[in-house]
Parts: sequence; structure tokens; C-alpha cells
Amino acid sequence: MQIEHHTLGNGLRVVAEHDRQTSMVCLTMLYNVGARDENPEATGMAHLFEHLMFGGSKNVADYDAPLEMAGGWSNAWTSNDFTMFYNVVPAANIATPMWLESDRMLALNLSPRALEVQRSVVLEEFKQTCLNRPYGDMAHHLRSLIYSVHPYRYPTIGICPEHIEMATAEQISEFYHNHYSPANAVLAVSGNVPPQQVFELAEHWFGSIPARPVVKRNIPTEPEITAPRRKTVTANVPHTKLTIAFPMGGYGSEHYIAADIITDILASGNSSRLYRMVMDGVEGVSMADASIIGSEDPGFLMLNAQITSSQPELIANAEKALWQQIKQLTDYPANEAELKRAVNRFESNHIFSQLSYIHKSQTLALAEMHNENPNELCAKYRAVTTDQIHAAAQSILRPEAACTLIYGPEN
Repeated sequence: MQIEHHTLGNGLRVVAEHDRQTSMVCLTMLYNVGARDENPEATGMAHLFEHLMFGGSKNVADYDAPLEMAGGWSNAWTSNDFTMFYNVVPAANIATPMWLESDRMLALNLSPRALEVQRSVVLEEFKQTCLNRPYGDMAHHLRSLIYSVHPYRYPTIGICPEHIEMATAEQISEFYHNHYSPANAVLAVSGNVPPQQVFELAEHWFGSIPARPVVKRNIPTEPEITAPRRKTVTANVPHTKLTIAFPMGGYGSEHYIAADIITDILASGNSSRLYRMVMDGVEGVSMADASIIGSEDPGFLMLNAQITSSQPELIANAEKALWQQIKQLTDYPANEAELKRAVNRFESNHIFSQLSYIHKSQTLALAEMHNENPNELCAKYRAVTTDQIHAAAQSILRPEAACTLIYGPEN
């Protein structure tokens, strides 16, 4: 990708890539705010605010209506770290999402009516995803097991629906003015619009928005886990899920990329270790995988197994099988073929994802937020050695740091 950058006087960073292979364009607005910025007594605020951003602004009563009239659509997501909004329109109509995004950055509709409408939507989502779905509260249990003081101890949707119900207009207004400012955002555009035109439009629509100071984060450091933790949960679920999680560094830390490769060696593709473990017929295990939580602050690496019943001997058998896989990684370096296969898979997925102007726009926004060049990402993965993989495994996959969650059916 040929990437160009521009920064407005109010601090908004703009990044653009000219994709001539499409007649469309994707405009992404990434705000450096997520669930980790919430008051632990008022969680779910960042996610609620994502919904409020579609509730209208000073000059636009209905955000989606003008976008649809321009032949476009929009969506958004919230994580523990960031909130991202993206808009897709024909390239000729790029000014429409510029106008819409700038208007809600400048003067969002924070009326009592808008708050109540979006509050009811978020409460219903909480019920559907956490309360009425099997394993819906699994993230609540796992995060509270791993974290004791860091705001990662609760998921993005919040600790409980009561926090959303009690959110006040004053809290909402404070959250908006503290975090939704130009200097706390990145505007990224990919599609058939020349970068210079993007920068001119950004100056026109966003340049006059007053600069606001970015609130400094004051997040407590999570204490090191020095003894294994364990939790068993029962609910109305069909089978048992087992997770063994280990704390690891955040994005950009020493072992971050190696940890990502470790989970690919474990669980990516039919030649991965956990897939072969299941296919070899470990009694009671019907599925196994591994992943990392790609968070800005220290996150975690986890191995998961799905167990066909809640019989204690089958759970013990599955746990033993996962620990055998962990021990293989800590005792012996991965072989070169495994590393090459994992990196090839990553590079293939990365390159194919860049065929999508929508994905490129989001990639550009995240890369700009990280002050990195997405064109250099594959080279960083290529540079990882089997010795580094082994060192990362020994540093992260320590028995004394293991957090084990067993989530199974009620008796």
C-alpha cells in the first residue's frame, strides 16, 4: 500500500491510500477510547456511547439516512481499547461521511430521548448476548479470574445491566468531551479517492472543530500472578468448556508476535498441534483451539477445549492433554517447518485482506494509532525465529501463572 499522512491543526490524524481497483471508498474513524477508560462503577459506557453516536447530531437527526441516500452504509465496534466507526459509499460521495462524522464529533445529540432509546438497545443486547445465550457470561468469569485491578477485568459490554440502566446524562456528556476529540482520533480512508482530495475534505469538514485536551489515562498495573488460579462455573449449558489462560504482554511488547505465532502453531489449520490432538482421539475432547487477546495493555494467551460431558475424569483428561501440548512448547523449540507454515498462513491472510478497501481502511486506522507502517508487518513476522518462539513459550506458559476456567452444565 502507498500510504500518505496529514495532521490537522486540532490534532486529528488523517491517513489515506488510493485504491484505483474499486469505485467505492471506506472512511474509518477510530477513537482511542474503550472499556478500559470507564469507571469500574459505571461499566459498559464505551459500548453505550458507540450506539449513541448513531443517535443524531446538531445538523443530522438520523445518521444513517443521508448515508443511505448516498448509496452507502455504516457500522461500528467497541473493544476494551478502541471504538471504531466505518462508512462505505461510492467514491464520488466521499463528502457525505466526512460531513456526518465531523458533525457528530463536533456536536453529538445527547438529549434524554436519544439516551433512553440507545440505552434500551444496549440493555436488550446485554440480555441476548450475556444472559440468554449459553456461555454468554464466560468472558465475565474468565476476565475476573485473570485480572484483579485492571479494567480488563470486565468485558466491553460491561459488568452488569444495572450500570447501563443507571448511566446519567452528566456521565454521558463527560465521557463524550473527555474522549471524542480530534486529537484522540484517527481518520483513515481507502478507496478510489486521491489522498490530496481526502486531506482537503478533512480540512474542510474537521479543521474548524476546536481542539480539546486528551484525558490522560491512569490505569492501575495488574499485579503479577504468582500462583495458579482456578474457577468452576455451572449453568444451563450443553457441555463443558475448559480454558487455560496465561497473562502476556500487550501490543508491541517483546513476545507479542511470537505469542501470536504460538497460537497459530497450536490451532491454525489441519496440521496444527491441537487439531491433530483432537483427531488422534483424546477421550472426551471434541474441539480445541488457542488464541491471544490482542490488547494494548497486558493481555492473555489461552487454550480452549470443548468436552463432551461434565464427567470429572473427562475434564481431567482434557486438561492433561492441553498441559501436554503446553509442555511440548516449553520443553522443545518448534520446528522450522511449523514456524514457516504459521508465518506463511499469516502473510497469506494479511495480503488477501488487503484486497478489501474496507479492511485496508481499518488496518490503516489501527496502524496510525500504533504509529506503525502496516507494510512492515509481514517482515516482523518473518523475522521471528524458533528460539524466540521457545523463549516466548517459556516466559508466558508458566504453570504458576495459569488461570483455569471450567464452565459446565448444572447437575
